[in-house]
Amino acid sequence: MQWQFWIIQTLNSVAFGGLLFLLSSGFSLIFGLMRIPNLAHGAFFMLGAYFGYSLLARGGNFGLVARAAGLGVGLLGIALERLVLRQISGNEQGQVLVTLGVSFIIADICLLAWTGDPMPLPAPLELRRPLFIAGYAFPTYRLVVLAIALVAAVGLYFLMERTRIGAMIRAGVDDMEMARGVGIPVSRLFTLVFLLGSALAGIGGVLGGPILNAYPGLDADMLPLALIVVILGGAGSLLGAFVGSFAVGFLYNFGIALVPDLAYFVLFLPMVLVLVFLPQGLFGRVQL
Repeated sequence: MQWQFWIIQTLNSVAFGGLLFLLSSGFSLIFGLMRIPNLAHGAFFMLGAYFGYSLLARGGNFGLVARAAGLGVGLLGIALERLVLRQISGNEQGQVLVTLGVSFIIADICLLAWTGDPMPLPAPLELRRPLFIAGYAFPTYRLVVLAIALVAAVGLYFLMERTRIGAMIRAGVDDMEMARGVGIPVSRLFTLVFLLGSALAGIGGVLGGPILNAYPGLDADMLPLALIVVILGGAGSLLGAFVGSFAVGFLYNFGIALVPDLAYFVLFLPMVLVLVFLPQGLFGRVQL
């Protein structure tokens, strides 16, 4: 029984870490590359979960529903970036207040549209049967979520490090005026980054629905975890988001299971230590 506890908790932590990566990678890209502290990111995750619930209730295919929810949340992200955040570019305090206000607005709209009851999202029928690993039963769906997160990590890495678009985005971050001077459409690329980050949050909300459900307050539960991931790993670092997501996944699951009264102490202590000794994060770049 003791071995079973450690094995199941480890697998749960890895699966939850994959889900966190889908949320925190987009947050890290927006915050690290565009210097926008988007506190509405958790609300985008929750909105994706609610979109997924409504579409699945109408008989939609789970894979198509996840893509549609990601697209819908991504378009909302574009509207926020183009119509609001661009008007207060460089005003970080204003951006914090605006995105926090948008998160409250989304939360109230979700409460009005979907009531305050938890909304369970059903996993695909073919993924509901448990998978047996070393004699232990484990939900197949969680392993699929982990696999999707790994594919997303590889895709984001190649996009940012091995494509011309990624090179132009990095150039715009390093020296915006010079990049514009050589003809790089910096504003469009930053809109693309915001679209990508918001869409990942929406897709993550749908994928996390069968595990977490859609409920009021989901945004407030997930946003602090994404913040901790970004602080641990370093803003703008995909490797940092990847490592930080799984580290937080383990700390969160094992903290709740082993020391529930000190779960948040176990979760936030590493963040405090990193802020004190490595303010740029484990894999972040030192700002000169």
